[in-house]
Amino acid sequence: MINGSAPKFVYTLPRWLASAAMLAVLLSGCSSPSNPAPAATSSTTASEAASTNQQAQSTESTAAATQQESTVYYEIFVRSFADGNGDGIGDLKGITAKLDYLKDLGVGGIWLTPINPSPSYHGYDIIDHRAINPDFGTMADFDTLIKEAHKRNIKIIMDLVVNHTSKMNPWFIQSAKDEKSKYRSWYTWAEDQNLEPEGASATGSGNAWRPLLGSHYLAPFSDSMPDLNFDNPEVRGEIEDIGQFWLKKGVDGFRLDAAKHIYENLQTDHNEATTAKNVAWWQEFRSKMNEVDPKAYVVGEVWEKSAASVAAYLDRAFDSGFNFGLAEQILNAVSAEKDNNLAFTLKRTHDFYAQKSNGKFIDAVFLSNHDQNRVMSALGGDIHHARMAASILLTLPGNPFIYYGEEIGMKGSKPDEEIREPMQWYAAGKGIEQTTWEPAANNSGKDAPSVEAELKDPNSLLSHYRELITWRKQIPALQGSGIDEYTQDNGNIMAYVRTSGKDTVLVVHNLSSKEQTTTLTSSAGVPAFKSILKTTDSASKLDGGKLLLPPYSTVIVTP
Repeated sequence: MINGSAPKFVYTLPRWLASAAMLAVLLSGCSSPSNPAPAATSSTTASEAASTNQQAQSTESTAAATQQESTVYYEIFVRSFADGNGDGIGDLKGITAKLDYLKDLGVGGIWLTPINPSPSYHGYDIIDHRAINPDFGTMADFDTLIKEAHKRNIKIIMDLVVNHTSKMNPWFIQSAKDEKSKYRSWYTWAEDQNLEPEGASATGSGNAWRPLLGSHYLAPFSDSMPDLNFDNPEVRGEIEDIGQFWLKKGVDGFRLDAAKHIYENLQTDHNEATTAKNVAWWQEFRSKMNEVDPKAYVVGEVWEKSAASVAAYLDRAFDSGFNFGLAEQILNAVSAEKDNNLAFTLKRTHDFYAQKSNGKFIDAVFLSNHDQNRVMSALGGDIHHARMAASILLTLPGNPFIYYGEEIGMKGSKPDEEIREPMQWYAAGKGIEQTTWEPAANNSGKDAPSVEAELKDPNSLLSHYRELITWRKQIPALQGSGIDEYTQDNGNIMAYVRTSGKDTVLVVHNLSSKEQTTTLTSSAGVPAFKSILKTTDSASKLDGGKLLLPPYSTVIVTP
């Protein structure tokens, strides 16, 4: 950060070097720590990215010119959310019963984790892609959920898990027991292709080849999740038909699980050629979905912190890729209580995405999901840091995704079951629609969070989420795609300019536990921001360009 006198609106060398280094990392092929793999070889270098940035800055950026969709999505781990029939298991009727809660929160879309029949509690190993898991209800229940959600202007996207199936899927059973079955080639068998059944899984789970009946099948994630063979056109056609089936049922889009692993099975597959094959398949899939609903929203799980790795999928395949690198940046900033040049990096990432997607991308921003430690636990239980993380998330461009329970401060660290605990509706942990399928080990006791308690408290984390989402809906600039760095002289403050068309606001966060001040000035291309439009703390003041921010507060300032 620049320390000293008045704010500056040009990049000084120390700031540029620090931010450029961060940008270079994001544009490289680094992978998620939870998915270890060799670095990808990428034709996009930092110098090429800089050239792209200069070109984007010399003309009006496609990203800045495009009015993006801005919908707040809410991820529901179905088994844990709400129980509609009293058996302790979350289900579709339970979700329907809680739609008004979600509408009042400000949610405009729901992401359902897998709802198909599966032998596992999590559902990511599917037996039948065109049916409903009986634990969750019936197809009629699903139809009702879609209908009632749409009445409230809430979209429904579903987890589409097609990289692999369950070992109990009839396709795989036939493939394994009958070498002459048409389903044999729906999966990859080492012996059939004269391959050595050895190779480290791209997911970090050991050998990707699993023994069965004297042969070895490809299953990088787990022996219970055999990979489908997408080199087989029958497989691709079947998956396309499944996607169209659900769109015709009224689903508004898909979250595509393990999207980069269609062809990236072994660690040696982590390269440009494999990415190109993945992208080509998802472009084919998207074109088929467009035949049913060209407006369907498609967001892919490409677990990479590398912008270059994600960008390829934004070319006529996905609308969005989850921004894993940004999630880490947000949590790092609020934990350290220091600005980390987030807006500088994000602006350049968006310019890069705009170039690759012809301006048609929508960022998918989030703090955590069902595969990661919960935000409150990642932040050591610090409620102030959780509030600031929410403030940043909900004032950034794109579609923010909230993981169920995040809005009330639920805790949980791996193993996975403990980050997917029952949603806490009641202070006593008991009541109508409360799920009980597993103990709430991290979210029970007198100090445990609950919707019941936080709805009554205007200063609760839940109230904070509702306030920030309301701001997002009320302020046009927060709904657009434009973001620019706003350089100022206080390292405990994070500031950035948000724009949509002619609407411009300055977002300013005091990340620290102490009152902070900064001076707001104008320069070429940057207006003078003169009036506080919104604040999370009424003690905020703006007088003659000097902005005073109470501890852990956020303000929106207008020209």
